[in-house]
Amino acid sequence: MLYDIRLHLHYDYAAAAGGGRHQIRVLPSTISGVQRVIAASLSFAPAPNERSDFSDFFGNNVTSIAFRDAHDALDIRMSARVSVSRPEPGLDVSPDIGRLRQELAAVRSLASASPHHFLAGSAHSGIDAAITTYARDSIAGSAAGTAMNLCNRIHRDFTYDGDATTVRTRASDAFKLKRGVCQDFSHIMIAGLRGLGIPAGYVSGFLRTIPPKGKPRLEGADAMHAWVKVWCGRDAGWQEFDPTNGMRASNDHI
Repeated sequence: MLYDIRLHLHYDYAAAAGGGRHQIRVLPSTISGVQRVIAASLSFAPAPNERSDFSDFFGNNVTSIAFRDAHDALDIRMSARVSVSRPEPGLDVSPDIGRLRQELAAVRSLASASPHHFLAGSAHSGIDAAITTYARDSIAGSAAGTAMNLCNRIHRDFTYDGDATTVRTRASDAFKLKRGVCQDFSHIMIAGLRGLGIPAGYVSGFLRTIPPKGKPRLEGADAMHAWVKVWCGRDAGWQEFDPTNGMRASNDHI
């Protein structure tokens, strides 16, 4: 699937800022076996006085900019052409949780893709007793099966509500509300899996939405989205799940 993506972020300041420094992570990444970035660009208005582009430890594309002049607004525009070709889910070769822990203990690498980085609680996905208990009821015969069960349960048990939470809402708070948006459902799933000892991480990207039958796709209707990557063992590796929609990540996830 070939996508042309455009993103426009606009900030208005209550008063003119005398300067500023920002790090922007909005450019899509090339991921072996999943997607390829054919071309991408990032522009700013006003133009920054300093700019540098680099990749962080986890391979995210980062643009660092700095302003020395006063400004009361900032526009960030990103455009990219991305080819997405995810493999179809094959036979589930992931181990059960007990065996997964043994395979995890055998991983000696601390490189960016190491599952060890995705086990501890974080600011938005803290290990929470209530969420762990909820996740424990999703345990299946395999790590991937457990992740899929939890993904489906969150989709079924929680209500999508754009007014219920903010970007600062933590998994434990959204779990009590049983409401939220994609980032909240992803944080809850991550907290639940980590509570079970299954490495899981947050994925930020874009989602192509499917219009109602007989209706045209509207330009601008597609949106930024969040979902979850899960380490399912030595042979199955990292797999991705979308708890907002109760599905595995597909070619519509960029």
